[in-house]
Amino acid sequence: MSTPQRSPLPGAEAALTVEKPYAGYLLGLADDAMVYAQRLGEWMTNAPQIEEDMALGNVALDLLGQARGLYPYVGSIDGTGRGEDDFAMMRDEREWRNVHLVEQERGDFADEMARLLWFSAYQVELQTALTGSSDAVVAGVAGKALKEVRYHLDHASLWVVRLGDGTDESHRRMQAALERVLPYLAELFDDDAASAQAAELGVGVLPSRLHDPVVARVTAVVSEATLTLPDGSTWRSRGGRDGVHSRPMGYLLAEMQHIARSHPGAKW
Repeated sequence: MSTPQRSPLPGAEAALTVEKPYAGYLLGLADDAMVYAQRLGEWMTNAPQIEEDMALGNVALDLLGQARGLYPYVGSIDGTGRGEDDFAMMRDEREWRNVHLVEQERGDFADEMARLLWFSAYQVELQTALTGSSDAVVAGVAGKALKEVRYHLDHASLWVVRLGDGTDESHRRMQAALERVLPYLAELFDDDAASAQAAELGVGVLPSRLHDPVVARVTAVVSEATLTLPDGSTWRSRGGRDGVHSRPMGYLLAEMQHIARSHPGAKW
């Protein structure tokens, strides 16, 4: 007797029967925000100055708010009825749909500013598009998020310019950071079945449509910083939207989920 195949996402079959079959698309966006919030939280006490501890902590809280705004809604339209704790704390690695960019290890402060620059530029374009979503909940979450991600982009831009147009050492490290983040960028703009369906229904936007305006935003900042935007890579990362993740993801989830999984149902 053959072994039954487990669905990569509990309730995936039920999602086919509900009226709003774009839960998978929204789950990817929520997971991006949740995982990056966890990574940015690691900068508390590790940033180069106390003001930056607070700033990156606030960016993390903004992203956590985005995830919390979407998770319960996803649970209400995918047929599972799951809440935010179920999504954040009780899923295994292969059930997460975030891009690889947000799960990479903390690294150098310049690495974080390069990652935040790209991700916040992407989010500004994404949330701008989603404010026109045909789904009122999605549009509402995007409207709030847009105000926040504009600040995230401004914050990252100021640091990239400060480091790039600073000392020889800061310039070298900022340039190296832009090159290290390069392999993880293409995945942000990959169209897949979930995004195509969401775009067709007027709920979401095709990631590929965001590419040019995002690159234009980043290019302007990099130019002001007297840096060079890398134009190629020998390899590119892929698979996050399908639940195939890079090595750091498992360690991130182990740390993030440890207490909740050790004491299921606990209240605090």
